[in-house]
Amino acid sequence: MTRKLFMLIVLAITATGAATAVACVSPDLREARTATRHFRDLRAAKAAGYGPLVDAKGIACIDMPGMGAMGIHYVNSMLVGDAEVNPTTPEALVYEPRRHGRLRLVALEYVVFQSAWDAVHSTPPSLFGHRFDFTPSPNRYGLPAFYSLHAWIWKHNPAGTFAMWNPRVHCDRAQPEGEMVMRMR
Repeated sequence: MTRKLFMLIVLAITATGAATAVACVSPDLREARTATRHFRDLRAAKAAGYGPLVDAKGIACIDMPGMGAMGIHYVNSMLVGDAEVNPTTPEALVYEPRRHGRLRLVALEYVVFQSAWDAVHSTPPSLFGHRFDFTPSPNRYGLPAFYSLHAWIWKHNPAGTFAMWNPRVHCDRAQPEGEMVMRMR
């Protein structure tokens, strides 16, 4: 009897947690996922103007030992220069390196340069109810100071949907990109 009661309690807690997780997905996140679904195919991302970004040392797969990784960023430089954030048009798409040189879409990243944003807004940007992270200059990317927000909507992130680093993403399978690399300046 006690074992049956225990199992019922575990099932009730599990079901409640799953329902809560589903209920917590905002309409904006669902809209972002729908709008970016076709970018799971890297060819679609490239056709839409997204290109690979490397840091100032030429590293494409961004990781932080002990924290996890972001992955390889494909950036649309036409979107980064404006002072707007839109859930359906992320400035960057983040891909995880997989076996045999394949890339898997794992996150979206929203980016705006501080100077552009602050020129027309009095507070830092936010999206999906979360304030953007701030990266000052100088930084590893060689970019001016910028605001950014990661949204891990294509791969679970145990650190949180909007955490910068994902401990389940790794760069050990990253291969050099055999094409011209786009730098944002």
